[in-house]
Amino acid sequence: MDQNQTYTVSIYTENNIGLLNRISAIFQRRHINIESINSSVSEITGVSRWTIVVKVSEIQIRKIIGQIEKQVEVIKAYYHTDDEIIYQESCLFKIKASLLLEEVQIQDIIRDTNARIVTVNREFFVLEKSGKRVDIEELYQQLSGFGIMQFIRSGRIGISKKPMEISKLLASFHEAK
Repeated sequence: MDQNQTYTVSIYTENNIGLLNRISAIFQRRHINIESINSSVSEITGVSRWTIVVKVSEIQIRKIIGQIEKQVEVIKAYYHTDDEIIYQESCLFKIKASLLLEEVQIQDIIRDTNARIVTVNREFFVLEKSGKRVDIEELYQQLSGFGIMQFIRSGRIGISKKPMEISKLLASFHEAK
């Protein structure tokens, strides 16, 4: 039986209005929850890269990739298991400033988790942490007892261990034009 597992989908696209709705509809029609989504510029000028994390079977992910690649603005889509990529998430914590000086335990937590202080003022300080989701969740649990004023976590970003050959594909695409 084909078991569900976590897949990271990388989609190279032209940056067009409405594409996000059409791609998210592909997942919605199949009742698949998107765990995280990120969009940014890519290594190729004028091409955006989306990173989407989902938990599905391999049969499902292959069908999804096929549907995504049918979108006119999509240049190429790939999927990877966790062991095929190097990935990270980032987060920010806003915490009451007085705790930084009054609670030695918070200083220990910051040091032990390799979190980084981004800013400090009279009212609050902001911590940044990058790593695997489990590391971020562990830090969240450690800090939650002290009171977190605000928290935000990014979607996953990842780089494949093996080449994706997108640059060669685009070079041939541009030559054909």
